[in-house]
Amino acid sequence: MTTANAPTSPTPAPTEPLIVSVSGLRGVVGATLNGDVAAAYALAFAETLPPGPIVLGRDGRESGPVLKQAIAAALLAAGRDVLDCDVASTPTIGIVVATEGAAGGIQISASHNPARYNGLKLFSTEGRVLPVAAGEAVKRRFESLRRTPPAAAAPATPGQLRPLDGVAPHLERVLQIVDADAIRRVKPRVWLDCGHGAGSRLAQPLLEALGCELTLVGLPADGQFEHEPEPTAANLADWLPQIAAAGADIGFFQDPDADRLAIATGDGRYLGEELTLALAVDAVLTKTPGPVVTNCSTSGLSARLAERHGVACSLSAVGEANVVDEMLRRQAVLGGEGNGGVIDPRVGLVRDSFVAMALVLERMATGESLTPVDTLVEAFPQLAITKQKVTLPAGWTSADVQAAFDRVAAAFPEATSSRLDGIRIDWPEGWLLVRASNTEPIVRIVAEATDQAQADAAVEQAQAALLEA
Repeated sequence: MTTANAPTSPTPAPTEPLIVSVSGLRGVVGATLNGDVAAAYALAFAETLPPGPIVLGRDGRESGPVLKQAIAAALLAAGRDVLDCDVASTPTIGIVVATEGAAGGIQISASHNPARYNGLKLFSTEGRVLPVAAGEAVKRRFESLRRTPPAAAAPATPGQLRPLDGVAPHLERVLQIVDADAIRRVKPRVWLDCGHGAGSRLAQPLLEALGCELTLVGLPADGQFEHEPEPTAANLADWLPQIAAAGADIGFFQDPDADRLAIATGDGRYLGEELTLALAVDAVLTKTPGPVVTNCSTSGLSARLAERHGVACSLSAVGEANVVDEMLRRQAVLGGEGNGGVIDPRVGLVRDSFVAMALVLERMATGESLTPVDTLVEAFPQLAITKQKVTLPAGWTSADVQAAFDRVAAAFPEATSSRLDGIRIDWPEGWLLVRASNTEPIVRIVAEATDQAQADAAVEQAQAALLEA
Protein backbone atom coordinates (compact mmCIF):
# COMPACT_ATOMS: atom_id res chain seq x y z
CA MET A 1 0.00 0.00 0.00
CA THR A 2 1.28 3.45 -0.88
CA THR A 3 0.39 6.73 0.76
CA ALA A 4 0.36 10.22 -0.69
CA ASN A 5 0.09 13.19 1.62
CA ALA A 6 -0.44 16.78 0.59
CA PRO A 7 2.05 19.34 1.94
CA THR A 8 1.34 20.13 5.55
CA SER A 9 0.45 23.61 6.72
CA PRO A 10 2.95 25.64 8.79
CA THR A 11 3.28 24.79 12.46
CA PRO A 12 0.57 26.66 14.37
CA ALA A 13 1.58 29.56 16.55
CA PRO A 14 1.88 28.98 20.30
CA THR A 15 -1.01 31.40 20.86
CA GLU A 16 -3.56 28.89 19.57
CA PRO A 17 -6.49 28.23 21.93
CA LEU A 18 -6.86 25.47 24.48
CA ILE A 19 -8.47 22.45 22.80
CA VAL A 20 -11.10 20.78 24.97
CA SER A 21 -12.83 17.76 23.44
CA VAL A 22 -14.79 14.72 24.59
CA SER A 23 -11.54 12.73 24.77
CA GLY A 24 -9.42 15.18 26.73
CA LEU A 25 -7.60 18.48 26.71
CA ARG A 26 -4.57 19.85 24.85
CA GLY A 27 -2.76 23.18 24.89
CA VAL A 28 0.53 25.02 24.69
CA VAL A 29 2.28 24.82 28.06
CA GLY A 30 2.82 28.23 29.60
CA ALA A 31 0.28 29.84 27.28
CA THR A 32 -3.13 28.16 27.33
CA LEU A 33 -2.16 25.25 29.57
CA ASN A 34 -0.69 25.48 33.06
CA GLY A 35 -1.00 23.73 36.40
CA ASP A 36 -4.18 25.58 37.40
CA VAL A 37 -5.96 24.68 34.15
CA ALA A 38 -4.85 21.05 34.40
CA ALA A 39 -5.98 20.83 38.03
CA ALA A 40 -9.38 22.35 37.23
CA TYR A 41 -9.90 19.88 34.39
CA ALA A 42 -8.88 16.96 36.61
CA LEU A 43 -11.35 18.07 39.30
CA ALA A 44 -14.13 18.42 36.72
CA PHE A 45 -13.38 14.84 35.66
CA ALA A 46 -13.24 13.57 39.24
CA GLU A 47 -16.70 14.99 39.94
CA THR A 48 -18.15 12.70 37.26
CA LEU A 49 -16.53 9.55 38.67
CA PRO A 50 -17.72 7.03 41.25
CA PRO A 51 -15.81 6.69 44.53
CA GLY A 52 -12.36 5.21 44.34
CA PRO A 53 -8.76 6.08 43.53
CA ILE A 54 -7.68 7.83 40.33
CA VAL A 55 -4.67 6.59 38.37
CA LEU A 56 -2.23 9.28 37.20
CA GLY A 57 0.62 9.02 34.70
CA ARG A 58 2.66 11.05 32.21
CA ASP A 59 4.49 10.48 28.93
CA GLY A 60 7.95 11.92 29.65
CA ARG A 61 7.58 15.51 28.38
CA GLU A 62 9.49 18.17 30.29
CA SER A 63 6.26 19.84 31.36
CA GLY A 64 4.84 16.59 32.75
CA PRO A 65 6.17 16.75 36.33
CA VAL A 66 4.76 20.23 37.02
CA LEU A 67 1.34 19.33 35.60
CA LYS A 68 1.33 16.04 37.47
CA GLN A 69 2.15 17.76 40.75
CA ALA A 70 -0.69 20.26 40.26
CA ILE A 71 -3.21 17.56 39.36
CA ALA A 72 -2.20 15.25 42.21
CA ALA A 73 -2.36 18.10 44.75
CA ALA A 74 -5.85 19.10 43.61
CA LEU A 75 -7.18 15.54 43.67
CA LEU A 76 -5.67 14.80 47.08
CA ALA A 77 -7.09 18.03 48.52
CA ALA A 78 -10.50 17.00 47.19
CA GLY A 79 -10.25 13.73 49.10
CA ARG A 80 -9.33 11.50 46.19
CA ASP A 81 -6.68 8.80 46.52
CA VAL A 82 -4.14 8.91 43.69
CA LEU A 83 -2.23 5.96 42.22
CA ASP A 84 0.89 7.57 40.77
CA CYS A 85 2.43 5.67 37.85
CA ASP A 86 4.68 8.61 36.95
CA VAL A 87 6.24 7.91 33.50
CA ALA A 88 4.05 5.28 31.85
CA SER A 89 2.55 4.61 28.45
CA THR A 90 -1.07 5.46 27.78
CA PRO A 91 -2.12 1.79 27.43
CA THR A 92 -0.36 1.01 30.71
CA ILE A 93 -2.54 3.59 32.48
CA GLY A 94 -5.66 1.91 31.07
CA ILE A 95 -4.51 -1.49 32.33
CA VAL A 96 -3.70 -0.14 35.81
CA VAL A 97 -7.17 1.42 36.05
CA ALA A 98 -8.74 -1.95 35.24
CA THR A 99 -6.48 -4.14 37.39
CA GLU A 100 -6.63 -1.84 40.43
CA GLY A 101 -10.39 -1.31 40.26
CA ALA A 102 -9.83 2.45 40.10
CA ALA A 103 -12.57 4.99 39.52
CA GLY A 104 -10.77 6.34 36.47
CA GLY A 105 -7.44 7.51 35.13
CA ILE A 106 -5.62 10.55 33.78
CA GLN A 107 -2.69 10.40 31.39
CA ILE A 108 -0.69 13.61 30.97
CA SER A 109 0.26 13.55 27.31
CA ALA A 110 -0.01 15.50 24.09
CA SER A 111 0.43 12.27 22.14
CA HIS A 112 2.19 12.96 18.82
CA ASN A 113 2.12 16.77 19.10
CA PRO A 114 5.34 18.86 19.29
CA ALA A 115 7.19 19.48 22.53
CA ARG A 116 5.53 22.79 23.43
CA TYR A 117 2.20 20.98 23.90
CA ASN A 118 0.86 18.84 26.67
CA GLY A 119 -2.57 17.57 27.52
CA LEU A 120 -4.75 15.18 29.49
CA LYS A 121 -6.35 11.94 28.34
CA LEU A 122 -9.15 10.52 30.47
CA PHE A 123 -10.02 6.89 31.25
CA SER A 124 -13.23 5.40 32.55
CA THR A 125 -13.38 2.83 35.33
CA GLU A 126 -13.23 0.10 32.63
CA GLY A 127 -9.74 1.29 31.69
CA ARG A 128 -10.74 2.68 28.29
CA VAL A 129 -10.79 6.17 26.84
CA LEU A 130 -13.98 7.89 27.99
CA PRO A 131 -17.05 7.18 25.87
CA VAL A 132 -18.41 10.25 24.10
CA ALA A 133 -21.30 10.88 26.52
CA ALA A 134 -19.00 10.74 29.56
CA GLY A 135 -16.49 12.99 27.82
CA GLU A 136 -19.21 15.52 27.07
CA ALA A 137 -20.17 15.57 30.75
CA VAL A 138 -16.58 16.37 31.76
CA LYS A 139 -16.32 19.05 29.10
CA ARG A 140 -19.56 20.73 30.27
CA ARG A 141 -18.44 20.64 33.90
CA PHE A 142 -15.03 22.10 33.06
CA GLU A 143 -16.51 24.91 30.98
CA SER A 144 -18.96 25.65 33.79
CA LEU A 145 -16.11 25.89 36.30
CA ARG A 146 -14.22 28.26 33.97
CA ARG A 147 -17.24 30.56 33.74
CA THR A 148 -18.22 30.44 37.41
CA PRO A 149 -15.62 29.16 39.86
CA PRO A 150 -17.29 27.28 42.72
CA ALA A 151 -17.63 28.74 46.20
CA ALA A 152 -15.16 27.46 48.76
CA ALA A 153 -16.24 24.04 50.00
CA ALA A 154 -15.68 22.49 53.39
CA PRO A 155 -12.22 20.90 53.51
CA ALA A 156 -12.28 17.23 52.59
CA THR A 157 -10.28 14.55 54.33
CA PRO A 158 -7.14 14.53 52.18
CA GLY A 159 -6.61 11.58 49.89
CA GLN A 160 -3.58 9.32 49.92
CA LEU A 161 -0.94 9.09 47.18
CA ARG A 162 0.54 5.70 46.37
CA PRO A 163 3.33 5.16 43.82
CA LEU A 164 2.55 2.27 41.48
CA ASP A 165 4.45 0.65 38.62
CA GLY A 166 2.09 -0.72 35.99
CA VAL A 167 4.73 -2.32 33.74
CA ALA A 168 4.49 -5.86 35.15
CA PRO A 169 0.74 -6.45 34.60
CA HIS A 170 0.94 -4.88 31.15
CA LEU A 171 3.91 -7.05 30.19
CA GLU A 172 2.16 -10.19 31.42
CA ARG A 173 -0.96 -9.47 29.38
CA VAL A 174 0.94 -8.86 26.15
CA LEU A 175 3.04 -12.01 26.53
CA GLN A 176 -0.12 -14.07 27.01
CA ILE A 177 -1.59 -13.20 23.60
CA VAL A 178 1.32 -14.32 21.40
CA ASP A 179 3.37 -17.48 20.87
CA ALA A 180 6.46 -16.18 22.64
CA ASP A 181 8.37 -19.42 22.06
CA ALA A 182 7.90 -19.14 18.30
CA ILE A 183 9.30 -15.60 18.35
CA ARG A 184 12.23 -16.66 20.53
CA ARG A 185 13.11 -19.46 18.08
CA VAL A 186 13.68 -17.04 15.20
CA LYS A 187 15.42 -14.37 17.33
CA PRO A 188 14.21 -11.24 15.47
CA ARG A 189 16.66 -8.35 15.30
CA VAL A 190 14.57 -5.31 16.26
CA TRP A 191 15.48 -1.65 15.97
CA LEU A 192 13.19 0.59 18.06
CA ASP A 193 12.91 4.35 18.40
CA CYS A 194 11.09 5.16 21.64
CA GLY A 195 11.06 8.84 20.69
CA HIS A 196 12.16 9.99 24.16
CA GLY A 197 8.68 9.08 25.36
CA ALA A 198 7.20 6.56 27.75
CA GLY A 199 7.55 3.57 25.43
CA SER A 200 10.89 2.34 26.71
CA ARG A 201 9.44 1.52 30.14
CA LEU A 202 7.76 -1.58 28.69
CA ALA A 203 9.30 -1.99 25.24
CA GLN A 204 12.70 -3.11 26.44
CA PRO A 205 11.49 -5.80 28.88
CA LEU A 206 8.87 -6.99 26.39
CA LEU A 207 11.23 -7.37 23.45
CA GLU A 208 13.89 -8.97 25.64
CA ALA A 209 11.30 -11.43 26.97
CA LEU A 210 10.47 -12.30 23.34
CA GLY A 211 14.12 -13.14 22.68
CA CYS A 212 14.77 -10.24 20.32
CA GLU A 213 18.20 -8.84 19.57
CA LEU A 214 17.44 -5.24 20.38
CA THR A 215 18.79 -1.88 19.29
CA LEU A 216 17.12 0.95 21.22
CA VAL A 217 17.30 4.65 20.38
CA GLY A 218 15.27 7.62 21.58
CA LEU A 219 16.16 7.24 25.27
CA PRO A 220 15.59 8.28 28.01
CA ALA A 221 11.94 9.27 28.49
CA ASP A 222 12.76 12.94 28.95
CA GLY A 223 10.79 14.63 26.16
CA GLN A 224 13.97 15.81 24.43
CA PHE A 225 12.61 14.98 20.99
CA GLU A 226 15.30 14.54 18.33
CA HIS A 227 12.68 14.64 15.58
CA GLU A 228 9.07 15.79 15.43
CA PRO A 229 7.27 13.20 17.55
CA GLU A 230 4.63 12.09 15.05
CA PRO A 231 6.13 9.00 13.35
CA THR A 232 5.62 10.04 9.71
CA ALA A 233 7.99 9.33 6.82
CA ALA A 234 9.07 12.97 6.60
CA ASN A 235 9.84 13.20 10.32
CA LEU A 236 11.83 9.95 10.31
CA ALA A 237 13.90 10.43 7.15
CA ASP A 238 17.18 10.72 9.07
CA TRP A 239 16.37 7.73 11.28
CA LEU A 240 15.33 5.14 8.70
CA PRO A 241 18.91 4.42 7.51
CA GLN A 242 19.86 3.45 11.06
CA ILE A 243 17.71 0.31 10.79
CA ALA A 244 19.77 -1.28 8.02
CA ALA A 245 23.00 -0.02 9.62
CA ALA A 246 22.09 -1.95 12.78
CA GLY A 247 21.45 -5.13 10.76
CA ALA A 248 17.86 -5.25 12.00
CA ASP A 249 15.02 -7.30 10.56
CA ILE A 250 12.42 -4.65 11.33
CA GLY A 251 12.19 -1.09 12.60
CA PHE A 252 9.57 0.22 15.02
CA PHE A 253 8.74 3.83 15.90
CA GLN A 254 6.60 4.78 18.91
CA ASP A 255 4.93 8.12 19.56
CA PRO A 256 5.61 9.76 22.97
CA ASP A 257 2.81 8.06 24.91
CA ALA A 258 3.33 4.74 23.07
CA ASP A 259 -0.23 4.09 21.97
CA ARG A 260 0.74 4.23 18.26
CA LEU A 261 3.32 2.36 16.21
CA ALA A 262 4.87 2.97 12.80
CA ILE A 263 6.85 0.24 11.03
CA ALA A 264 9.80 0.11 8.63
CA THR A 265 11.42 -2.80 6.84
CA GLY A 266 14.86 -4.11 7.68
CA ASP A 267 16.38 -2.12 4.81
CA GLY A 268 14.85 1.09 6.20
CA ARG A 269 11.82 1.43 3.91
CA TYR A 270 9.01 3.23 5.71
CA LEU A 271 5.81 1.17 5.76
CA GLY A 272 4.01 3.64 7.96
CA GLU A 273 1.13 3.50 10.40
CA GLU A 274 -1.72 2.35 8.15
CA LEU A 275 -0.04 -1.03 7.68
CA THR A 276 0.45 -1.52 11.43
CA LEU A 277 -3.21 -2.38 11.97
CA ALA A 278 -3.38 -4.53 8.82
CA LEU A 279 -0.40 -6.62 9.97
CA ALA A 280 -1.95 -7.03 13.42
CA VAL A 281 -5.30 -8.01 11.89
CA ASP A 282 -3.60 -10.65 9.75
CA ALA A 283 -1.71 -11.98 12.79
CA VAL A 284 -4.80 -12.32 14.97
CA LEU A 285 -7.12 -13.70 12.29
CA THR A 286 -4.56 -16.32 11.28
CA LYS A 287 -5.04 -17.86 14.73
CA THR A 288 -8.40 -16.60 16.01
CA PRO A 289 -10.94 -15.58 13.35
CA GLY A 290 -13.57 -13.13 14.54
CA PRO A 291 -15.07 -9.71 13.90
CA VAL A 292 -12.77 -6.73 13.34
CA VAL A 293 -13.49 -2.99 13.71
CA THR A 294 -11.72 -0.01 12.17
CA ASN A 295 -12.74 3.63 11.97
CA CYS A 296 -14.11 4.96 8.70
CA SER A 297 -10.93 6.90 7.81
CA THR A 298 -8.67 3.84 8.08
CA SER A 299 -7.37 1.92 5.08
CA GLY A 300 -9.74 -0.71 3.72
CA LEU A 301 -6.85 -3.17 3.78
CA SER A 302 -7.97 -4.58 7.13
CA ALA A 303 -11.46 -5.15 5.72
CA ARG A 304 -10.01 -7.01 2.72
CA LEU A 305 -7.86 -9.15 5.00
CA ALA A 306 -10.90 -9.87 7.18
CA GLU A 307 -12.76 -10.98 4.04
CA ARG A 308 -9.88 -13.33 3.19
CA HIS A 309 -10.26 -14.89 6.62
CA GLY A 310 -14.04 -15.14 6.24
CA VAL A 311 -14.98 -12.65 8.96
CA ALA A 312 -16.72 -9.28 9.09
CA CYS A 313 -15.04 -5.89 9.39
CA SER A 314 -17.26 -3.10 10.74
CA LEU A 315 -16.65 0.64 10.54
CA SER A 316 -16.99 3.15 13.37
CA ALA A 317 -16.91 6.92 13.45
CA VAL A 318 -13.44 8.44 13.85
CA GLY A 319 -12.09 8.45 17.40
CA GLU A 320 -10.70 5.78 19.70
CA ALA A 321 -13.80 5.84 21.92
CA ASN A 322 -16.02 5.16 18.90
CA VAL A 323 -13.85 2.25 17.80
CA VAL A 324 -14.06 0.72 21.29
CA ASP A 325 -17.84 1.19 21.41
CA GLU A 326 -18.20 -0.66 18.11
CA MET A 327 -15.77 -3.38 19.21
CA LEU A 328 -17.88 -4.04 22.29
CA ARG A 329 -21.08 -4.12 20.21
CA ARG A 330 -19.56 -6.58 17.72
CA GLN A 331 -17.56 -8.59 20.27
CA ALA A 332 -14.56 -7.93 18.04
CA VAL A 333 -11.31 -9.82 18.40
CA LEU A 334 -9.34 -6.76 17.29
CA GLY A 335 -9.86 -3.14 16.38
CA GLY A 336 -7.96 0.02 15.73
CA GLU A 337 -7.18 3.03 13.61
CA GLY A 338 -4.93 3.79 10.67
CA ASN A 339 -2.72 6.02 12.82
CA GLY A 340 -0.87 2.94 14.06
CA GLY A 341 -3.26 2.30 16.95
CA VAL A 342 -4.07 -1.38 17.60
CA ILE A 343 -6.63 -2.40 20.23
CA ASP A 344 -6.67 -6.01 21.44
CA PRO A 345 -9.39 -6.61 24.06
CA ARG A 346 -7.40 -9.50 25.53
CA VAL A 347 -4.89 -6.90 26.78
CA GLY A 348 -6.99 -3.75 27.15
CA LEU A 349 -9.40 -1.43 25.44
CA VAL A 350 -6.74 1.15 24.56
CA ARG A 351 -4.53 1.62 21.48
CA ASP A 352 -1.31 -0.19 22.32
CA SER A 353 2.03 -0.09 20.48
CA PHE A 354 3.33 -3.04 22.53
CA VAL A 355 0.45 -5.23 21.37
CA ALA A 356 1.20 -4.13 17.81
CA MET A 357 4.90 -5.02 18.08
CA ALA A 358 4.20 -8.42 19.62
CA LEU A 359 1.55 -9.35 17.03
CA VAL A 360 3.72 -8.28 14.08
CA LEU A 361 6.68 -10.24 15.42
CA GLU A 362 4.48 -13.29 15.96
CA ARG A 363 3.24 -13.06 12.35
CA MET A 364 6.85 -12.86 11.13
CA ALA A 365 7.63 -15.99 13.20
CA THR A 366 4.73 -18.11 11.95
CA GLY A 367 6.87 -20.28 9.62
CA GLU A 368 9.98 -22.33 10.25
CA SER A 369 12.14 -19.24 9.86
CA LEU A 370 11.66 -15.50 10.18
CA THR A 371 9.51 -14.05 7.39
CA PRO A 372 10.56 -10.50 6.47
CA VAL A 373 7.83 -7.96 7.12
CA ASP A 374 8.04 -6.70 3.53
CA THR A 375 7.28 -10.23 2.31
CA LEU A 376 4.13 -10.26 4.44
CA VAL A 377 3.07 -6.86 3.08
CA GLU A 378 3.70 -7.88 -0.52
CA ALA A 379 1.10 -10.64 -0.10
CA PHE A 380 -1.57 -8.10 0.92
CA PRO A 381 -4.00 -6.50 -1.55
CA GLN A 382 -2.24 -3.48 -3.02
CA LEU A 383 -4.03 -0.20 -2.29
CA ALA A 384 -3.11 3.47 -2.54
CA ILE A 385 -4.34 6.13 -0.13
CA THR A 386 -4.31 9.92 -0.47
CA LYS A 387 -4.93 12.46 2.30
CA GLN A 388 -5.66 16.16 1.91
CA LYS A 389 -6.52 18.98 4.30
CA VAL A 390 -8.74 21.84 3.12
CA THR A 391 -9.19 25.14 4.96
CA LEU A 392 -12.83 26.20 4.98
CA PRO A 393 -13.83 29.65 3.70
CA ALA A 394 -14.17 32.26 6.42
CA GLY A 395 -17.62 32.47 7.95
CA TRP A 396 -18.79 28.99 7.04
CA THR A 397 -21.43 27.60 9.40
CA SER A 398 -22.27 23.98 10.16
CA ALA A 399 -25.12 24.32 7.66
CA ASP A 400 -22.62 25.36 4.99
CA VAL A 401 -20.52 22.31 5.78
CA GLN A 402 -23.50 19.98 5.52
CA ALA A 403 -24.50 21.54 2.19
CA ALA A 404 -20.94 20.97 0.99
CA PHE A 405 -21.17 17.32 2.03
CA ASP A 406 -24.36 17.03 -0.03
CA ARG A 407 -22.46 18.35 -3.06
CA VAL A 408 -19.71 15.79 -2.51
CA ALA A 409 -22.27 12.97 -2.43
CA ALA A 410 -23.84 14.27 -5.64
CA ALA A 411 -20.43 14.32 -7.33
CA PHE A 412 -20.24 10.51 -7.04
CA PRO A 413 -23.70 9.42 -8.30
CA GLU A 414 -22.68 5.80 -9.03
CA ALA A 415 -21.32 5.24 -5.51
CA THR A 416 -23.06 4.65 -2.18
CA SER A 417 -22.83 7.23 0.59
CA SER A 418 -23.30 7.29 4.34
CA ARG A 419 -23.21 9.90 7.12
CA LEU A 420 -21.57 7.80 9.81
CA ASP A 421 -18.96 10.56 10.21
CA GLY A 422 -18.93 13.42 7.73
CA ILE A 423 -19.67 11.95 4.32
CA ARG A 424 -18.32 8.55 3.32
CA ILE A 425 -18.49 7.45 -0.34
CA ASP A 426 -17.90 3.80 -1.31
CA TRP A 427 -17.47 2.16 -4.71
CA PRO A 428 -16.19 -1.34 -5.60
CA GLU A 429 -12.55 -0.29 -6.06
CA GLY A 430 -12.28 2.19 -3.20
CA TRP A 431 -13.74 4.77 -0.87
CA LEU A 432 -13.64 8.45 0.09
CA LEU A 433 -14.20 10.23 3.40
CA VAL A 434 -14.78 13.96 3.83
CA ARG A 435 -14.88 14.94 7.48
CA ALA A 436 -14.85 18.27 9.33
CA SER A 437 -12.42 18.76 12.19
CA ASN A 438 -13.92 19.23 15.65
CA THR A 439 -11.21 21.68 16.66
CA GLU A 440 -10.13 23.61 13.53
CA PRO A 441 -11.92 25.27 10.56
CA ILE A 442 -10.70 22.56 8.21
CA VAL A 443 -12.03 19.52 6.37
CA ARG A 444 -9.96 16.38 5.90
CA ILE A 445 -10.36 14.36 2.72
CA VAL A 446 -9.12 10.75 2.51
CA ALA A 447 -9.46 8.51 -0.52
CA GLU A 448 -8.24 4.99 -1.17
CA ALA A 449 -8.31 2.96 -4.36
CA THR A 450 -6.50 0.18 -6.17
CA ASP A 451 -4.20 2.68 -7.87
CA GLN A 452 -2.79 6.06 -6.90
CA ALA A 453 -4.25 7.94 -9.86
CA GLN A 454 -7.79 6.94 -8.91
CA ALA A 455 -7.30 7.92 -5.28
CA ASP A 456 -5.82 11.29 -6.28
CA ALA A 457 -8.66 11.93 -8.73
CA ALA A 458 -11.27 11.16 -6.07
CA VAL A 459 -9.71 13.68 -3.69
CA GLU A 460 -9.59 16.35 -6.40
CA GLN A 461 -13.23 15.69 -7.34
CA ALA A 462 -14.32 15.87 -3.71
CA GLN A 463 -12.39 19.08 -3.08
CA ALA A 464 -13.92 20.75 -6.14
CA ALA A 465 -17.44 19.79 -5.02
CA LEU A 466 -16.74 20.84 -1.44
CA LEU A 467 -15.69 24.38 -2.36
CA GLU A 468 -18.10 24.84 -5.28
CA ALA A 469 -19.58 28.36 -5.21
